[in-house]
Amino acid sequence: MLIPIRCFTCGALIGDKFYEYKALVDKGMKPAEALDKLGIKRYCCRRMFLSAFEPIDQMLPYYEAVYRKREE
Repeated sequence: MLIPIRCFTCGALIGDKFYEYKALVDKGMKPAEALDKLGIKRYCCRRMFLSAFEPIDQMLPYYEAVYRKREE
């Protein structure tokens, strides 16, 4: 995951908390509750977590389709 080490707006350290946040959300906790549990209160820092995504998960289906088309 490409999560910044610091928040773009306030400069708070957030990079070290991302994997713990991801684990809490994967266990079924709501994102807002997970952020509260981690002590992330500022909305600028919260948006860094909520807007993060895995680009490989979105690109992989296209790569697989191109690979299958080449094999034909």
